[in-house]
Amino acid sequence: MASGPRGGVRGPLAVWLNRPELADRAQALGRYCRYDTSLPPRLSELAILATARVWMSEYEWAAHKPIALKAGIAPDIVEAIRTGGEPVFEQADQASVYAFSVMLHTQRKVTNEVYKRAIDVLGKDAVVDLTGLLGYYTLISMTINVFEVPPPDGQAPDLE
Repeated sequence: MASGPRGGVRGPLAVWLNRPELADRAQALGRYCRYDTSLPPRLSELAILATARVWMSEYEWAAHKPIALKAGIAPDIVEAIRTGGEPVFEQADQASVYAFSVMLHTQRKVTNEVYKRAIDVLGKDAVVDLTGLLGYYTLISMTINVFEVPPPDGQAPDLE
């Protein structure tokens, strides 16, 4: 795990090392979800921020906020998500990813309308990848919350 693209073992990955088989399998899924899906980074990072916000996962938020900004998510969108506001999207793919992510997390399903829009805008492969990514980052967020993993590098909590 330390020699892979993450460059170290921190946060929830360190918790999983208590169960090496879980850590091994989860990090393999995580590598796919983070680096190899059909989603461009700006969309996967948007989905990760939406997940972190729904779960109030401070570590995940702190770890992915700068990555999302670097990937092209506008600062006003990041701020709206952080404060629980309603982000305004100029790009249809971002609006679709966000709506799908929040609805799946909060309602445990998506409506036919949200699903169809995601298929039309993103394509079926990306919707399958998005669903898997949301599941993986839910596992991450649950681990962070259960084991009270603090934000990295002593950062102060940022979510409201």
